[in-house]
Formats: sequence, C-alpha cells, structure tokens
Amino acid sequence: MAIRYSDPVNAIKHSDTGDILKLIAQPDMISFAGGLPAEELFPAEEIAKATEIVLKNTPGKALQYGPSLGYDPLRESIAKRMNRMVKTNYTKDNVLVTCGSQQGLDLLCRLFCNKGDTVLVEKPSYLGAITAFNLSQVNYVEIPGDGKGMIIEELEKALKENEVRLIYVVTDFQNPTGITWTRERREQFMEVVDRYEVPVIEDNPYGELRYEGEFLPSLTTFDKKGLVCSLGTFSKTFAPGMRLGWIAANTTFIEKCDLLKQNMDLSTSPFSQHVCEAWLDNFDFDAHVTSVRDLYRSRRDAMLNAMDEFFPKEVTYTRPEGGLFIWCTLPEYMVSRDILKQCIEKKVAFVPGDPFFTSEGNTNFLRLNYSCNDEEIIRTGIQRIAEVLKANLK
Repeated sequence: MAIRYSDPVNAIKHSDTGDILKLIAQPDMISFAGGLPAEELFPAEEIAKATEIVLKNTPGKALQYGPSLGYDPLRESIAKRMNRMVKTNYTKDNVLVTCGSQQGLDLLCRLFCNKGDTVLVEKPSYLGAITAFNLSQVNYVEIPGDGKGMIIEELEKALKENEVRLIYVVTDFQNPTGITWTRERREQFMEVVDRYEVPVIEDNPYGELRYEGEFLPSLTTFDKKGLVCSLGTFSKTFAPGMRLGWIAANTTFIEKCDLLKQNMDLSTSPFSQHVCEAWLDNFDFDAHVTSVRDLYRSRRDAMLNAMDEFFPKEVTYTRPEGGLFIWCTLPEYMVSRDILKQCIEKKVAFVPGDPFFTSEGNTNFLRLNYSCNDEEIIRTGIQRIAEVLKANLK
C-alpha cells in the first residue's frame, strides 16, 4: 500500500527562506534577513535568578502539567500590561497563553476558517501568518494600504464582494513594511468591520518597540462587538527561546481556543510561564524594554543614515517609527531575487519581498532587518547592497 500524505501537507510549497537562512549562517555573512532580537539584550542573569526563585518556591507546579489556558498570574500580568499600553479593558479571562504568537495564528485560523474560506490580508502581509493560514487551505484577498493603514474603500469593496471569514492585520510597525496605522484609520477600519461582523486578528509583536511618537490604542478600543483577537508575544521584549505568546479576545473566543489547544498540545510550557512571571515580579520590565528600544533606535538610525548616504535615489524605503524592519521598493525592472544572488556573493543578505504577498508578481521589493547587527556592520552591509543596486540601474 502506497503511503499517502494529507492535502494540507501536500499543498506546502518548498520555502526558499530556509535556503536563505542556511546561507546567512555562514560566519562571514552580514545578515539583514531574519527578525532576530539582539542576543546581548537577553536578560540571562535575571532569568537565572527567576529560575532559582521558581525552583525554590513552586517547583511542583512549574514542572507539572499546567492548565491549557495558561498560568493564571501570568495571564493577569499580560492583561494588566495590555490595558496600560494599548488601552484595552481585559482581565485574565480574556487571555490564553500560547507557544509563541505563531501558535496563536494557527489556533485562530482553525477557529474561524474551513478549507476554501476567504481571509483578507494586507498587501504585503506577514509571511509567517500566510504560511500558518495555508495549512487551513484558505483563499486570500489582498487589501492595499496607503502608508496609514488599509485603504478603507478597498476593504469595504472586498467585504461586499466576498464571504469573508477572517481579517488579519499588523497595525503597529507592520512586518514587512514597518508602517503604523493612524488612530483615525483604526477607528474607520473597525466601523466597517463592525457592520460586516467579521473576526479580526490584530497581530502586535512589535508594539512596545516604539522609538518616537505616541503609543496608539489597539483596534479593541474601537471594537463594539468583540470581534478583535489581539496577538502578543514576549519574543521581541524578553526572549524568543521561552516560546511565550498570547491571544487576548472576548471570553467566548478564548473558550473555543482553549478547546483547540487542549487537543493540540495540552498547554504551553508551565516552566517557561512560571519563570517569566517570576521575572516580571522581581525585575523591572519597563526598564528592560527601554534598553531594548534604545539599542534598536540607534541601529534603525544607523541603517537609515547609511541608506540615505549610499542607496541610489531610484530606490525608495519606509522610515518606521519602531519595530524591526525597513521595506524597500526597487525600480520595477529590478528583481529582488537577482539582487540577492549578487549580494550573497558580496557576503550580505536580506529577504526578497515576493513571499510577503499572496498574489503573483511583486518582485521588486525587499525587507531589511536592523536589530541584530551593530552600527559598523550595518553600515558595511548597506554599502555592499548599494553597490549591487547601483550596478543594476538602467
């Protein structure tokens, strides 16, 4: 009997992102490809002390199976911080702890979508969300933006013409573009969404990484019908190896997600959750996030300054107020994958832009990350990319 694989597995396409990651693993390669946090910012000594506290005070609970919703004190801490930072009104009952926010994407798509259902995404959108949703075999409609968020007329047109089951957006320092939605656009978006009553995933992994300007409220602030599911993570502000994220939503959505999670992995690591909560209780999270912001602001400025100095004027790029990424638009005749091949020969790498789209084409974009290289390396790498870009001008 021949072995057969499931349709979702057979539908998975080879990801050349993996090939890129293999290339950039070379020790002499300057990588602007991944969205990796700076390792020197991980509070390793504090985590060691938090671990000692956990193993001294609650070893049985931390090393035992845990509740699928998550560790109650951590859920309460997450809700309180969200209420303070993005003006939500949550309690722990609105929070489910996930194995990183990537699991939250998988859970929520399973919750709302069947095979063939339509999901609205930004154009471009986060690659990790697209790959997660692909496992549910959904169809996509891309909604373009204008630098302030989704274009509302295009959103409403798509909702009129399609039976939409889910909308996915990143409103703060979007991956890949770095764009942040304005307060007015968030309010307009929710006015439309409330009329059509479509669930929304608001993914917010970078919201605390604001380097200037005011913190803006979550879409939940303007949500009158409990349609918004907010995703968060400790990966960018604490340590990605802890694998801790969360879904915050109305209690009915959380209860449904809890049922899914019980049948998926039983629970997110109780040990990681206890250590994280002990760290939050005994150390200064705000001060730590401030140090993260200070370093990334400096590195963002170093990259933008180098691009201003070396890039040809024919290449345009975003100037994000926070987050980890800069999005570049090349002349239409350039293909970013061809540029990448030439850059790899010069020992510098980035992510080409086309995987961030669900439609064909879109070959003249690229994404740069500035978080995990120091300023001198950033300047050297940008200069190398600029040399390739200039050599390919017509």
